[in-house]
Amino acid sequence: MSNKQTAHNFFDACDTGKGWDACKQWCTDGATFSAQADALADVSSIEGYTEWMKGLLVPIPDGHYEMKSFAEDAESGNVTAAAVFHGTHTVDAGAGITGKTVAADYVYVMDFEGGKIRHMTKIWNDGHSLKQLGWA
Repeated sequence: MSNKQTAHNFFDACDTGKGWDACKQWCTDGATFSAQADALADVSSIEGYTEWMKGLLVPIPDGHYEMKSFAEDAESGNVTAAAVFHGTHTVDAGAGITGKTVAADYVYVMDFEGGKIRHMTKIWNDGHSLKQLGWA
């Protein structure tokens, strides 16, 4: 399987809330994660991130992505995905229901090693997204 196909399979499973059990097959052991976003400050592994995404879809059950770009840079050994996350806060997860919607641009840069994702960087303006949802 190509890196691009692996990245696509991972992206879809991750961003539809399948969690680590579904996503780990496409990642190296101990795969790392980074983001310059306060909402993800405590997340340092891809395992942690996939579980965070799974949890996000509890208060936003209609959450879904709109893919904008998906490209492989074979020389750098990575695949980059740009998308927009859409959803509405309709389920109470302890903070009340706002009924507000979000349309959040984000980018994943997935670095590969041996045909699997070894590190992923998420580029995302969490403050903007949290304000849209009425959470900040």
